[in-house]
Amino acid sequence: MPTSRPPVQGRKVRFALIGCGRIAQNHIEALKRHAERAELVAVCDTDAAALSAAVGKSGAQGFASLRELLAAQPTLAADCAVLATPSGLHSGQAIEAAQAGLHVMTEKPMATRWQDGLDMVKACDAAGVRLFVVKQNRRNPTLQLLKRAVAEGRFGRLYNVAVNVFWSRPQSYYDSAAWRGTWEFDGGAFMNQASHYIDLLDWIVGPVESVMAYTGTLARNIEVEDSGVAALKWRNGAMGTVNVSMLTYPKNLEGSITLLGEKGSVRVGGLAVNEIQHWQFDTPHEMDAQIADASYQTTSVYGFGHPLYYDNVINTLRGEAEAETDGREGLKSLELLIAMYMSARDGKRVNLPLHY
Repeated sequence: MPTSRPPVQGRKVRFALIGCGRIAQNHIEALKRHAERAELVAVCDTDAAALSAAVGKSGAQGFASLRELLAAQPTLAADCAVLATPSGLHSGQAIEAAQAGLHVMTEKPMATRWQDGLDMVKACDAAGVRLFVVKQNRRNPTLQLLKRAVAEGRFGRLYNVAVNVFWSRPQSYYDSAAWRGTWEFDGGAFMNQASHYIDLLDWIVGPVESVMAYTGTLARNIEVEDSGVAALKWRNGAMGTVNVSMLTYPKNLEGSITLLGEKGSVRVGGLAVNEIQHWQFDTPHEMDAQIADASYQTTSVYGFGHPLYYDNVINTLRGEAEAETDGREGLKSLELLIAMYMSARDGKRVNLPLHY
């Protein structure tokens, strides 16, 4: 949606980071990479130690609550609030920031409830501000190449899709913060850990027609699932599976997507879709020469997409680009996630789109 706020010109784009935990470090580092066009003017966390560490690392002004930060907005003059808080808080915080006149960037998942996601989009529309949903994995060179191959029709008709997320999250991970592993604030293996992989199902393959899923809490002492499987049918006729487990022994093993089509087959695997492991089509193409360069080494499941994601956000706020992943784009993966949970809960197939 168009914004009623004028583009940022003649100065740096000012960001305020809400939440200074695990993923916040990627945001701080990404903004340092764009120091010539953007700056982090504020950091905020209710945890004093986390806040102090973020202030020390970023040099930004510190606030103990979002309310305090927004109260200082007349002098702070931030352009965009970045939400790196527990997922269940995103909706309320996004609405509060939007009503204060700030653009909003939220980490995944944008919300833990379908209505909350819709409310976020509506609130940002009403306030005339932009809503960005962080999907940094889309910027991975491996997935950019795969997306291009699909878009240019190299597969012909798509037949089968398989997504695997085999990672390890010990009990100590869930015990590290009270919000982890809860329905209200976190979501389970599908919604939290596999969120970026669920995003690939629509972004790369296309709209999903229906889904059937099972979820289970097999080993961890948490409210939500530590494992889940889903079968999907796309509107283009393709069928596929999503197989997710946080119980992989003894460490993260695989994050992959495999596409089988009429004229080609590709597997992008590795720890976090960082290696093109199979790439074969019936007709050669100049993009085939990019396979080796697209693969990269990583020890992090987050990948290296945050700086690239920020590049688009900064350019969008400067009036030089359009948002690659806005609120409406974010709703697509949230809708799929909610459909999977509905199917697992009710023991039946769920057709898309959901009624809203």
